[in-house]
Amino acid sequence: MLSSSSSSSPVVYSVTLFLSLFLLFLFAPQILPLRKQPQSLISLQDELDDFHLFREATLASTPASSKISHLGTTNPKPKIAFLFLTNSDLVFAPLWQRFFQGNDHLFNVYVHADPSSKLSAPQWSVKANFIPAKRTERASPTLVSAARRLLSNAIIDDPFNMYFALLSQHCIPLHSFQYIYTSLLGNPNAASKAFVTQRSHTSYIEILSNDPHLHNRYVARGEGLMLPEITFDQFRVGSQFFVLAKRHALLVLKERKLWRKFKLPCIDVDSCYPEEHYFPTFLSMQDPKGCSHYTLTRVNWTDSVDGHPHTYHAPDVSPDLLHTLRKSNSTYSYFFARKFSPDCLKPLMAMAEDVIFRD
Repeated sequence: MLSSSSSSSPVVYSVTLFLSLFLLFLFAPQILPLRKQPQSLISLQDELDDFHLFREATLASTPASSKISHLGTTNPKPKIAFLFLTNSDLVFAPLWQRFFQGNDHLFNVYVHADPSSKLSAPQWSVKANFIPAKRTERASPTLVSAARRLLSNAIIDDPFNMYFALLSQHCIPLHSFQYIYTSLLGNPNAASKAFVTQRSHTSYIEILSNDPHLHNRYVARGEGLMLPEITFDQFRVGSQFFVLAKRHALLVLKERKLWRKFKLPCIDVDSCYPEEHYFPTFLSMQDPKGCSHYTLTRVNWTDSVDGHPHTYHAPDVSPDLLHTLRKSNSTYSYFFARKFSPDCLKPLMAMAEDVIFRD
């Protein structure tokens, strides 16, 4: 005859197994983070395509292969590459057309347009280079890849591109083209010396280490997953939008080690913004003294919703607003601002000459 303890053993084992499975399910994301992660949004083929593109850009900038020494151009001018990263229409194209007007020899425009979005042709006569693009998604490493594609295409396309300004479809200029050009590269009539001094050019990128949510963002992929390449003390945050010097753009395109960490998918998707971490963290580790640590693009975060900044609408647009947006505590006033809704185009065009382009 079996004892009562023996007869209850199957019940005890069943309850123990049930509790074990329940606890494993409950704590598995913290214990085994990789098994709970969704698949990366970047395919192997996209990675390979990007690798070849980045390599082509870095090789094109070596002294032996650089076009500059072979063009024979008389009195060449350094240029600013304007990089538009977008998934919707460039509604402010008429304003940018006015901004670029009369300076064709001093700039280039490149556009990475998400192929999954149907865009209308921009209403401008600017020669814009629409580069081969891949799908992008907010708060994902695809935005980092898109920015690097823009940098690569701009470097390959024109060796005279010395600065690279990353912008979105919601950005507007706050100054004239001449003001921005002179601030970065000096007087156009004597700017050729920028080719000689490019190894000391400053990059204007926000790099912050005191964000209150920095730790949550650091462990968004799982506890310890950024190690050993990136310690928490090295992790940085900053605006997605920057103005990079060519020397730093090339460093970004050569980088592989940190990218292997930043391209990993996140568990805590609410704290995952690779586009705000990859560039600030890498450049802070590589050349902190060569970067401004502040951005030249003004953004209003006072009433952000779901990670989106304040959006200005037509009734908000006024000379006072634009003058206020220019103000900065840094060396330069802000060059650009976001986020503006499409209905702002008409009032902005009305005050372009008398306010925006009057420095």
